[in-house]
Amino acid sequence: MSPAALGGTTIAATASETSAEFGRGGAEPYELALRVGGGVLSVVRDDIPRPGDDATSLDVSAYLAAATDAERGVLALTTGPVLDVGCGPARMVRAAIEAGRLALGIDISPAAVGLARSQGLPVLRRSVFDPLPAEGTWGAVALFDGNVGIGGDPAALLARGSELLRPGGRMIVETHADPERNVHFAAQLVHPAGARSAWFPWAEVGHRAAARIAGDLGMDVTTVATAGRTFVLATR
Repeated sequence: MSPAALGGTTIAATASETSAEFGRGGAEPYELALRVGGGVLSVVRDDIPRPGDDATSLDVSAYLAAATDAERGVLALTTGPVLDVGCGPARMVRAAIEAGRLALGIDISPAAVGLARSQGLPVLRRSVFDPLPAEGTWGAVALFDGNVGIGGDPAALLARGSELLRPGGRMIVETHADPERNVHFAAQLVHPAGARSAWFPWAEVGHRAAARIAGDLGMDVTTVATAGRTFVLATR
């Protein structure tokens, strides 16, 4: 991969070398977008011959808005306390609480956690792979917005999510539009003004691939499509 330069500093990485977590480091475009009230970032991959050719969009404004009716409907397919993994400003935590459920969000972004806490929402600045409260007792573990990509290893992430659930608990996994997609790569967030994050490990997984991973963990799987989005519901 060609090194990326920002402000005279050269940043080079491959998928196997990255250790940054979701857009951290560099110029922190994700945190910048959160602080200014939103914006659309580009997600570029290190395995594309011309960086940017396969860039996808990340609409940070949607994370700052209220949960949609479709999102609330998917959440309602679960019961019990909710753990929202990679919660951002915690719109799904708010939705769960508004539905009368106990909920907790976790995220590694200081800006996201600060925004959530400023609204009185219960959020911890923590990775899903860190020790977490009430492990093995959660009724729902939520991975909205493509967060199945966290860490660049969907199999490890879903295995961890299963550990966090109580027996009969259900994991919500939002998946890629391509049902068979299962790719792992180093990614970088890019702000329209040019600010770039450090490279971080990420993955994209379609619903058939996610269902196979969950099935290999011994989970019961169903797929739900709503409002142009697809979710795998995996029950422990």
